[in-house]
Amino acid sequence: MIWCVDDDKTICDIEVYALKQTGFEAKGFSDGISMLEQLKVEKPDLIILDVMLPEKDGLEVLKELKSSSETSKIPVIMATAKGTEMDKVSGLDNGADDYLVKPFGVMEMVSRVKAVLRRVSSDFDSVLNVGKISLITKEHVVKVDGEKVSLTLKEYELLKLFMENVGIVFSRNQLLSLIWSTDYVGESRTVDMHIKNLRQKLSQCGKYIQTVIGVGYKMERIDD
Repeated sequence: MIWCVDDDKTICDIEVYALKQTGFEAKGFSDGISMLEQLKVEKPDLIILDVMLPEKDGLEVLKELKSSSETSKIPVIMATAKGTEMDKVSGLDNGADDYLVKPFGVMEMVSRVKAVLRRVSSDFDSVLNVGKISLITKEHVVKVDGEKVSLTLKEYELLKLFMENVGIVFSRNQLLSLIWSTDYVGESRTVDMHIKNLRQKLSQCGKYIQTVIGVGYKMERIDD
């Protein structure tokens, strides 16, 4: 269960809807106080917490969450329209697991939710399979048709992102943000170069990574 806390009902509803559409259970809250009250009844797997909230702001709520032994282990992604360096530092220093700057795309949000859950889950499925490609996360190993393939770190992270989100189109800017970090300032040809190299290394399975003209890239299962 993912909880979304935002006093803007439209944004909160969009977040909840996007999470439900990608297979998560999700619930929305308009303020931190009602969310903290609900914690007495049930515990979520992750909280997306807006910084600018009425009465008690997101950073105060975060501190309260992390100061209690009952809720300190719940992962939190902070969301804010500010995007200043101090906001990021304050959130991360107080125990936030990740940070989203508004306006953000719902697929970026879903990808970050999945990434945080992977980091905190000790029993996360360690093998991803798409067609003839296998990615063993705990061993950091990629195999194509049973044969090991040597990838750079960024190539590995790109492949992992695509395999976790089969059918989802990522723009070049989204890939730069997700793989090279939110603060990376680069050019789209950086992504294109890595995709080209990744396709070559995947040999016959390189065709799984498809170009969506004018948008970006996606992975699709293709019968060989």
